[in-house]
Amino acid sequence: MANKQEFFLRFLILALIYAIAFFTRLFSVLRFESVIHEFDPYFNYRSTQYLVNEGFYNFINWFDSGAWYPLGRIVGGTVYPGIMVTAAAVYWVLHFFNFTIQIRNVCVLLAPWFASNTSLITYFLTKEAFNTTAGVVAAAFVAIVPGYISRSVAGSFDNEGIAIFALINTYFFWVKAVKTGSMAWAAGAALAYFYMVAAWGGYVFIINLIPLHVIVLLFSGRLTGRVYVAYSTFYVIATLLAMQISFVGFQPVQSAEHMGALATFALLQVYYGIFWLRSHISDKEFQYVFRLALLAATAVFGAIVVVGSFSGYFSKFTGRFYALLDPTYAKQHIPIIASVSEHQPTTWASFFFDLHILVFFFPVGLYYCFRNLTDANIFLILYGVTSVYFSGVMVRLILILAPISCVLGAIGFSESLKTYMRLAKGQPAHLAAPLTTVSGATVTVASSSTSSGPSPSSRSKPVSADQKSFAFGMVAILIVVSLFYAYHCTWVTSEAYSSPSIVLAARHPDGSKTIFDDFREAYYWLRHNTREDARIMSWWDYGYQLAAMANRTILVDNNTWNNSHIAEVGRAMAFTEDNAIKIVRQLDVDYVLIIFGGLIGYSSDDINKFLWMVRIGGSTDPSIKEATYFTKKGEYSMGPEAPPAMLNSVMYKLSYYRFADIGVDPRTPRGFDRVRNIEIGQKDIHLKYFEEVYTTEHWLVRLYKVKDLDNRA
Repeated sequence: MANKQEFFLRFLILALIYAIAFFTRLFSVLRFESVIHEFDPYFNYRSTQYLVNEGFYNFINWFDSGAWYPLGRIVGGTVYPGIMVTAAAVYWVLHFFNFTIQIRNVCVLLAPWFASNTSLITYFLTKEAFNTTAGVVAAAFVAIVPGYISRSVAGSFDNEGIAIFALINTYFFWVKAVKTGSMAWAAGAALAYFYMVAAWGGYVFIINLIPLHVIVLLFSGRLTGRVYVAYSTFYVIATLLAMQISFVGFQPVQSAEHMGALATFALLQVYYGIFWLRSHISDKEFQYVFRLALLAATAVFGAIVVVGSFSGYFSKFTGRFYALLDPTYAKQHIPIIASVSEHQPTTWASFFFDLHILVFFFPVGLYYCFRNLTDANIFLILYGVTSVYFSGVMVRLILILAPISCVLGAIGFSESLKTYMRLAKGQPAHLAAPLTTVSGATVTVASSSTSSGPSPSSRSKPVSADQKSFAFGMVAILIVVSLFYAYHCTWVTSEAYSSPSIVLAARHPDGSKTIFDDFREAYYWLRHNTREDARIMSWWDYGYQLAAMANRTILVDNNTWNNSHIAEVGRAMAFTEDNAIKIVRQLDVDYVLIIFGGLIGYSSDDINKFLWMVRIGGSTDPSIKEATYFTKKGEYSMGPEAPPAMLNSVMYKLSYYRFADIGVDPRTPRGFDRVRNIEIGQKDIHLKYFEEVYTTEHWLVRLYKVKDLDNRA
């Protein structure tokens, strides 16, 4: 009866966690509207619309001539289609049962729904690796952790919205396969991995962490036949399935990022092949055959590496991979990667902001895993340590760290609470040994006489009143910090991660709000006032939004696959009008879009991104020198001391054109930039080749038409 009550209570708690994980991500819909967030999700949304309207066959063969003009883009072969196919499948299923919901609303609510599923699968992973209590706490932690919410709020229709579910699902099946040696569980891990490959490029983390787990088990003497069966089954099926994704192709057997998994698979076959051979021949024969086989294997391996490398069959590590090993690599060699804010190194403040108390309980969870080393706990340790490193290199990868922080934090929290609750009840904390799981069953491991800790005589010593008081205090502290965690997560979700970038809001001292809807205002103007084949030049950040909302041809977008083409836009913005017009007309540009925040104080405008345009443009054109855009003191300024290269650049002119004609504030002079906090250096700006056609209400988006050539007749 007690077991049934416990099961029912656990079911109710998990159901509540499932609901909280979904509803806590709806702040953006309640405060604004059902709208897609950020930039990349607009491409996913546009692609999903195409998939729903045209079908899967046309989707995978879709050539988008409206992107990367005049190059175009083969969409089906350059995307991870997982999120589009998932959203379309949900849409089709709902319509099959006569739930007539718009595809936009499916896309908006998909990430919150998958976040709820992630909380459940996190429970199963933690339960399988440690125990049920920690699993429930881990589910509660991951349901509201800001590091995961940042990519799974309503409207965040990005790859990571479903990828974290696939990631944790893969690890759950892997842990289960290692513990049981079942080919079925290993095949389940391969299927979950396939879904991860279809969803996000972060699948490379999985295909390197699992082999690392196998290698550690091998060199620690814990390798068993169960691990061999699990990994061999997983690797073969996972590799074959991964190659079915067009964007991945033969990378699993060619790229350097996948070679560790392949080498581990080969090593296991050799390792167990040696055991098999040794059981069939004498020791003398075995030594001779072993030396011969080792020499032959070394020669064959060396030949494969040399021939594969020089023939180009094996591809080198990508720039993004080098950036993970050396945070300064991207800035020196690939400025397009370094220009993305989410690719910057993570600050300590960001760790605490996105993880809160998990920062402190994470090492406690590691301690309990080391205290009770099992194959599953070793996997949790490896996942935790590697994710800490990668998240420190790139702020975006806090998303990888968040789930394992919840798992290890839950282990540390639940075990600490259990210890102090036991003391508070008058029971010595060391009477019960750590709990572990064997094939899904929870058992108590008896302490051996050689284990560290109190002697048998001291174990029966009663708990003193001071110890009880201290334990009650610690229990109260743990409860309070958990409440602070819930409050912090809710506040961060509400204030920091639920504001769509396409609709901005400012709060006044009296509590009222002003909504800045300039982005959609500009996109709809383009959609209704320009030709359908009009070509728009903007910085790459806004490409996806332009294509989805304005439905016009764009030169560059957020895919950033062609650095030289983006550099052409950077050169055009950095040059003077006379030099820039040659590039603009060569690219058949009709309109130029500029984001300017100087009037309302929007700091993420093009002026603040201009140095990256200079750097990227200079990567293909040595005549562009970054130093010429700084003052004599080495400062980046828009004021009177700004150098001629800055004052005469197309970016400066198109941003500040007519800006001095309006008054920003009676207390400041005309032409005062509220972002840079300076009076602009050049106020009398005249345009020779560009004509202003539209500026939004708050001057956030400015549109210019490229003037036609003079009629020489």
